This record gives sequence, C-alpha cells and structure tokens, in this order.
Amino acid sequence: MKGENILHSNILGEGKPFIILHGFLGMGDNWKTLGGQFSEQGFQVHLVDQRNHGRSFHDDDFSYEILAEDLKNYCEAYNLNDIILLGHSMGGKTAMLFATQYPELVSKLIVADISPRFYPVHHDVILNGLSAIDFDQVKSRGEADKVLSEYISEVGIRQFLLKNLYWAEKGKLGLRINLEVLRNEVSEIGEPLPSHATFDKDTLFLRGDRSEYIGVGDERIIKSHFPKSKIVTIANSGHWLHAENPEDFFEAVLQFVS
Repeated sequence: MKGENILHSNILGEGKPFIILHGFLGMGDNWKTLGGQFSEQGFQVHLVDQRNHGRSFHDDDFSYEILAEDLKNYCEAYNLNDIILLGHSMGGKTAMLFATQYPELVSKLIVADISPRFYPVHHDVILNGLSAIDFDQVKSRGEADKVLSEYISEVGIRQFLLKNLYWAEKGKLGLRINLEVLRNEVSEIGEPLPSHATFDKDTLFLRGDRSEYIGVGDERIIKSHFPKSKIVTIANSGHWLHAENPEDFFEAVLQFVS
C-alpha cells in the first residue's frame, strides 16, 4: 500500500492499465475471475476497493466527487495514464465522473448497468439486513446468512453481501464495509452525473436484459454526456450482469478494448 489514503487494490498481469471499480457494498475481489481473464489478454488489471469498501480506508466523507479524487490519487501513486476504465453500478458512476473530469487519463470507458441519471434510494432493505447482524451473537457465516435471510430472499445477493465478512479479531467476525457511513450517505449513491459533464472518447455501456437500470429513456441521457457511446445488452442477466453471464460480458468488453 502506497501511503495511508491510497486505495487498496489487487494488481494482475502486465500491459496496458485496466482499472475495474466494483459496485455498492462490493469489493475488487468480486472481479477476480474476470480480472484474471483480462490480464491474460495483455492488460495490467487493477481491481480497486473504493473507500469504505473492501480493504480500503474508512472515512466519513463519501460522494462521487471524493471517489473520483481517490481514483486520481491512485493513478498518480501508480503512475497510470491512458487507462481503460470499467465500473459497475456505483463504480460506473465513479468511472463516468472520473472520465469527464480527467479525460486525458482515460483512453476507453466501460460502464456496466448504470445510467448517468438520478436513482432514488433503494438499498434500505439490504442495509437494514446488514445492520441487524449482531457480531456479539453471530459467530459464523451460516449464522450471518440466517439473519440476512429474514430481509433478503435471493441467495445470490446474500452470498455477494457475505463476502464482506472477515475475522476482525480472534473469534469475532466483522464487516469490511464502513456500514455506518454508507447508511448515512446512501442517498449519494443515486446522485446524477453533473449536467455539463461530457466525455467524448469511445464509451461502452453494458446493460442486463433483465435489469431496469438502463431503460429506453436513458439512451438520450447517455448520448448527451457520452457522444461516442454505444449500448450493448447482455442476455440472460440482471443488474449483476458480469456475474450472471460472465462469458458474454467478457466477450463484449474484449471486443471493445481490442
């Protein structure tokens, strides 16, 4: 780790820098398999943990402006430019803002299943479920899953969230995410890209065919911010399109960056 407030990352392979930003309540590790595949194609893949997520630092300040600044500091620390930047959901919002603010650093932008527009808060149930886990009582992953299952019926979403579990100390589990700050600042997650922000280099938007995050009405908004963008739909997938159909996701990204 380079300095106290440089984002934690896992770096795979050698070649042109390719940064991947996870979504809300995720971490770079969620992208390990795909990241490995991209690294085999001649890219140096940076699986980054955004602040208050994964192994990165915790801080009370949390907004897309700050997340984009964190990424700028990361690029400076590792001397990265001419990067390919991929972001999913919240990570896609960070990636969009970063590309519009620092276009000289980004050669190509990939945004997975999120639009530049405003989204209303819709993570309440998940945050309530995570907050309900009492780590004085809960001593195993199975017990944590049982608590979460009272809030979240989808097994896949629970498994995704439980990746945040770790042994905070001997015999005591905890969450890697900064749950308190993320609860307090959850409205920031839905914030739109500033109306004047544009990026006029090649941009790929990927959407799941079963997801409602990018609708027909979003196409005009996307074009207004990203005039050189195209939208590709990934079959048999919802919002977690990279996990639900990794083969098609990988092919679409590879075709775009090659």
